[in-house]
Amino acid sequence: MKVIGVVGLPASGKGEFSKIAAEAGIPVIVMGDMIRAAVSQAGLEPTDANFGATANRLRAENGMDAIAALCVPEISRQTAPLVLVDGIRGDAEVELFRKHFSTFTLISIDSSFEKRLERIRARGRSDDFVLPESLRTRDDREMNWGLMNALGEADINIKNEGSLEEFSISVNSVLASLGRVP
Repeated sequence: MKVIGVVGLPASGKGEFSKIAAEAGIPVIVMGDMIRAAVSQAGLEPTDANFGATANRLRAENGMDAIAALCVPEISRQTAPLVLVDGIRGDAEVELFRKHFSTFTLISIDSSFEKRLERIRARGRSDDFVLPESLRTRDDREMNWGLMNALGEADINIKNEGSLEEFSISVNSVLASLGRVP
């Protein structure tokens, strides 16, 4: 089984990448789902602040690869030839995935601050916000988890500044190169 991971700043296109992969029949394990489950189990509201605090707590208690470690058993249970893990936030997570899955390939998605803020304003998730300062704060929090190091370790880079159709073409091309035929 090949395992691919997706890394990028908030609203860069990781979720869209995963949606395209899922529509192609590729199982998707979302790291953020592990955090959302922990927030729910703690009885907290699903806000950006609570997601961030919970992710920080899990990492403080169990190491910087704590969220990735929660995903490994779920990834290992998959029987498909290609599996996607969405939402990598740090180099410790990349290291853990490379250790557990010899065919691990990391894909980074790059998008400008302005484009990412525009997407956040449009998508309407419970943890979203409209102020540029809020995105900067979230970027800083995730960079403290080793996000910039993880971006630097990517095997494949995709620029996501255009339309969804253009991005879909890029994603499908990458998936085809990794073994999934469109």
